[in-house]
Amino acid sequence: MTPIKEFVLWLMFILVVVAGLAGFYALRPLSLPQLPYEFSLKQGSSLKSAARQMQQAGVLPGDWLFVLLARGLGKARQIKPGNYEIEAPVTPVQLLDMISKGRVEQSELSIIEGSTFNQLRAALNAEPTLRHDTLALSDAEILHRIGAPEKFAEGLFFPDTYNFSSGSSDLAVLKRAYQLMQRNLQESWKSRTTNLPLDTPYQALILASIVEKETGKASDRSLISAVFINRLRKNMLLQTDPTVIYGMGDKFDGNLRKRDLLTDTPYNTYTRDGLTPTPIALPGLAAIQAALHPAPSNALYFVARGDGSSHFSATLTEHNNAVNRYQK
Repeated sequence: MTPIKEFVLWLMFILVVVAGLAGFYALRPLSLPQLPYEFSLKQGSSLKSAARQMQQAGVLPGDWLFVLLARGLGKARQIKPGNYEIEAPVTPVQLLDMISKGRVEQSELSIIEGSTFNQLRAALNAEPTLRHDTLALSDAEILHRIGAPEKFAEGLFFPDTYNFSSGSSDLAVLKRAYQLMQRNLQESWKSRTTNLPLDTPYQALILASIVEKETGKASDRSLISAVFINRLRKNMLLQTDPTVIYGMGDKFDGNLRKRDLLTDTPYNTYTRDGLTPTPIALPGLAAIQAALHPAPSNALYFVARGDGSSHFSATLTEHNNAVNRYQK
């Protein structure tokens, strides 16, 4: 046998072995910690980044073989971000199909920043592809079913887009949103600015919800947080309208009147000091970060300019002048 023929035979043997190993990897079910199992892919993730995120989440044993598989099947540029749930054993090929076509073949639900838990429940109830296991449950029963120790549901669910298979339980979506909020809140709490007048992550969540509702322009978010942080440090009333509106519930008709500001409720920050007893909405990550990293400012007041932005003031005199300028 000539050296060339021998080389060709060895090359063919190697290719057969590689193909066999690739097929073994691609078609063997992944070993997952549990089922169902949730993982997230961040917005803008490349193939390598997505594979690394899945490895860190415990979905993949390693990332490079999955990258080669995706490139070999021509799906390297088809990775879709979002929150996924694996409900049954999957192979790497099936996983690749899930994350490359997930937004087409799966249903999705978007939880909007600043919405309330009641609005979230309404959105879940209106989603026809979900199984509505929460319809007859109270908020407290829902928290118990998803393993949440908190007494009140408001603010506990992370605003994001969630992908799910048709027929999935709405409880599964809520559990994923709750767990994602806990992860983001705890990670943000660890890196918080020092000496904040906040004792717990839950207090940070409350403040973040207020910041979320007060922010008209994203660039103002950390300054709005600074105003409330400064007021808490000085034991001043927060005096923020969204908390009053939340406390009014169904009584709010779209117009906030002076008598509403004077009517005491647990959420009226014109009549009660400190933070509200619970969050007033579902805050996004930017609002949580702002609550825990307020801008360096001595501002104690702000007023809307009418274009979505706010004017910030350190003194009442300056604030009153700004009110006269922008509101009257």
